[in-house]
Order: sequence, then structure tokens, then C-alpha cells
Amino acid sequence: MPRTAAPFFVLVFVALFLGSAGVLSAGDLINLSTRGFVGKGDDVLIGGIIVKGSAPKRVILRAIGASINVNGTALPGTLQDPILDLFDSKGTMLQTNDDWRYGPELDIEASKLAPTDDYESAIIAVFNPGNYTTIIHGYAHSTGTALVEAYDLDPAGNSLAEISTRGTVQSGDNILIAGFVVANSATNVLIRAIGPELTQFRVPNPLQDPTLELRDASGALLEANDDWKTDNRQAISDTGAAPTDDRESAIVRNLAPGNYTALVRGKNGTSGIALVEVYRLP
Repeated sequence: MPRTAAPFFVLVFVALFLGSAGVLSAGDLINLSTRGFVGKGDDVLIGGIIVKGSAPKRVILRAIGASINVNGTALPGTLQDPILDLFDSKGTMLQTNDDWRYGPELDIEASKLAPTDDYESAIIAVFNPGNYTTIIHGYAHSTGTALVEAYDLDPAGNSLAEISTRGTVQSGDNILIAGFVVANSATNVLIRAIGPELTQFRVPNPLQDPTLELRDASGALLEANDDWKTDNRQAISDTGAAPTDDRESAIVRNLAPGNYTALVRGKNGTSGIALVEVYRLP
């Protein structure tokens, strides 16, 4: 992806996830991650996080490719050399990294979260409360599946309040998968799979009919939704952040502390660009 194009992607993405930021409150969503396919041009992986509270928070961001595995088996088709860019809410690049050992290597190692492959990328940053965007693209326009992650290095301070990631949904294993951890106590969350709404932001080839699944740490299906008005319509409307297109999907649920994943697919195997979001509700 040409670096000159990045600020446009960032500003579009910030507009998308800020549109629903009003439903958020300080909470215990930690260790946010999303796995998706990284292509060329517009088909990069774009992640957004919100830092809540009144004090700065130290966070490590990672772009993982070659070391992705599923149940101990290497995932085929991964992005071998991911580049990680960090932007603020105005689209200004704050940091970039290609190969984590060329960043603050000692700090990254001290975090105990250093990537296991030298071609993977990482950034350690102190975030003031606000909204931030990360972009993962491949070195020399390479493509493949990658993982964007945000780990809270200061869990006693402010909270990471949201994960919101835009990526390309394909068939088979190349879907969009968001992972998050609920810590300390049960909390209410809103999870959304957005597709058609992206058209108004001039996002090319939006996924026309996204479906959404919520699974626990063992992979058990907790809830599924295709078209948000078909399930828990009133509860979703009451959040103030219901999708604007009836074909988009959403789940509202109270979750106990633990690890969860949200999976976005295209109905009937369709493909396109989608947005997966996880919000903590008041």
C-alpha cells in the first residue's frame, strides 16, 4: 500500500468508529486483536482503539504474520513481512515499524510480548485518552493473513474501551475474526458486523450481507446473527448504536470474564470489505 494513501484510510475509519463512540464507558476490555486478510490498495487491515479515562496509558501494538497458528498448527497463507503504522484521530502518523527489532527492541522484549518472528512488527506507545488507528500492510505490496493486536501494559490505569477493525472478508479461513478479553467482572457488550454502511464513506466493494458469530474460549457458539432486526432488536436499538442497514448484524450480550471471539462472514460465501466492532456498554 502506498504510504501517501494511508491518511485517507485513517480518516474514513476514524469517522466510522467514532460514530458510535458515545455508547462507551470505562471498562475492562483488554488484549484486543483482529485477524484478517491483508491485500493491496484499499484491502489493508485497519484497526481502531479508544483509550478512556483521564491519564496516559502504555500500550504495545503488534502486527503478526508468519507466527500465526491455529491449535499449534501454522496457518497457511500468512503475511510474511507485515508493516505497522500508527495514526492519531486526525490522520497524523505517530509511529511506523517494519521488523520489530528495528524499533525499541529492549522495551519490546521487556514487555514479554515480543513477536516470535523477526519480520513481524511492534510499537510501544504511551497513548493519551483518545482515538487511534493502526494500519497493517505488506512489505513490497505482499499479501496474506495477519493479526493486529493491542495489549494493555498498564492494566491498573485507564481502559482500552473498544476494538474496531476493517478488513476484507473472503471465503474459507479468510474471514474477519476479532478477539477480546473481558476482565474482572461481567460486562455488557455490543458487537457489530458492518458492511453496506461503508458505501457512504466511499469504501470500495463493501460486504453486502455480513453475518456474525460470538464464540467463547473453547470455540463454542454463544450466539449468531444475520440481520440485526431479527434478534434482540429492542436491546440493540436501546444502545443508540444500531446498524443503519437492516442487512448488517449485531449482538448484545452480558459476558462473564474470559476470552471471546467474534467472527464475520459473508452470507452464502460472499466477499467484500467489512467492519467488526466490540463495544463495552454502560
